[in-house]
Amino acid sequence: MVSKTLSQVKISVLDLAIVRDGGNPSDTFKNSLDLAQKAEKWGYERFWLAEHHNMQGVASSATVVLIGHIASGTSTIRVGSGGIMLPNHAPLVVAEQFGTLATLFPNRIDLGLGRAPGTDQFTAAALKRDEHAAMEFPANVEELQLYFSEGNKNGRVRAIPGEGLDIPIWILGSSTDSAYLAASLGLPYAFASHFAPAQLYKALTIYRNNFKPSDKLKKPYVIACVNVIAGDTDYEAQKLATSFKRLFWGIITGKREQLKPPVKPEDDFRDAMEEAALQQMTQYTFIGGPEKIKDDLNRFIEFAQIDELMVSSAIYEHEARLRSFEILSKLHKEK
Repeated sequence: MVSKTLSQVKISVLDLAIVRDGGNPSDTFKNSLDLAQKAEKWGYERFWLAEHHNMQGVASSATVVLIGHIASGTSTIRVGSGGIMLPNHAPLVVAEQFGTLATLFPNRIDLGLGRAPGTDQFTAAALKRDEHAAMEFPANVEELQLYFSEGNKNGRVRAIPGEGLDIPIWILGSSTDSAYLAASLGLPYAFASHFAPAQLYKALTIYRNNFKPSDKLKKPYVIACVNVIAGDTDYEAQKLATSFKRLFWGIITGKREQLKPPVKPEDDFRDAMEEAALQQMTQYTFIGGPEKIKDDLNRFIEFAQIDELMVSSAIYEHEARLRSFEILSKLHKEK
């Protein structure tokens, strides 16, 4: 396998529609669209949104609606889900929704699918999620593929719009289970290493070793999602990253909050055990000025041998977040 560098892979955006402290979902949606428009101009391949529920700091619960909002405000960048948590929904409804999106925005819509609830157990129950839903995920993916197929035109149940449309399906994963599924179905695979780094290498190895070519994909295709917080200097990036670290520490402790303003790095103190837990969860987080970001990402890409790098950036100030993505786009263009 030939080693790649940052300039040789595609780059994309994962937007979690994070609501910052003192802000609101309306501000978040405006900022998401602004980022998507800038990302399109800077050469990013795709802009994905993730389904989450019952989180005061995340506003992407109605993911399909947001995808339509972003797609309507852009013209060339691919827009999609990273992902739709399929066990929360009937496959027919997802087929109809994404069929509608793909009809409105031809050749621009991606459908990334996950099996987790995207929330806590109580909210999952409120979503009417069946306790066996995760086990039915492979069958639900195949049902969805059937609705999109030309061959279903004589079926008793049809997705209109949706039937016969070329809507790329991606399998998302944070463990090894989905790697086997993506490989067996011959579908592209996206791994959530931005919050679940432990099994990245094992999952990608399983996917590549077990991949079966399909009419959709002839050889394995991998996206890895990572966190990138880039600044004009290493110190500036470290300061911006204090917001991100506090956000993830809230996830670890169960004390979820909105994204807080940054503080000086030297004031962002945790004891050794807390810091170790945070580092373990955020192993594939890249923080620094341009030179450090480029070196670190090149090492990661060489290690993971990915085809595409998807980036999430939890940065408090919108302009600083834009700057982080702009820095990465410039590094991507360097040979």
